[in-house]
Amino acid sequence: MDNPRMQECTICGDERSAEQVWFLVAESHWEDKLKVLEWRDELARRQGIYPACSAGHVEELVIHWMTTGSLDYPFATVGHKPGKHTRGVGSFLPTIEEPDTRGARQIGELAIDRECVRRALKDDPGSLRVILDELVHALQRETTGTTARLESADAMSYGFPREI
Repeated sequence: MDNPRMQECTICGDERSAEQVWFLVAESHWEDKLKVLEWRDELARRQGIYPACSAGHVEELVIHWMTTGSLDYPFATVGHKPGKHTRGVGSFLPTIEEPDTRGARQIGELAIDRECVRRALKDDPGSLRVILDELVHALQRETTGTTARLESADAMSYGFPREI
């Protein structure tokens, strides 16, 4: 399940060095949720886990996920992790494996209602800015030190309301 390749940012392809603060992003297809996790080398190699080198690149992944329903970023310089979508025996539809996030400290979680997001994107795309701004602030606090991390541990738990 682990992939021994070098850890690279899903968005820009930069390689991670040991002293850098990076993040991991994983999606739950069945619950329509997105998790932002603290970096752990062993998790970064698991399928369905997407590394991001900065808060801005996490934000870019979140925007892509909110608008498309997938973290498979089309212009990513990092190749698709094999085995994410596999065919079931005797099935014509692919089965989707949920990423294994055990052992990770969750920084935040985003759960949305797809229909509300579509409506918000059509009527007032700026209304989603509040969610994205808080996401970036929480991730920036993560990079500033231990005290800020403790304050932000629960700061990024969102649910997109059923009605806007």
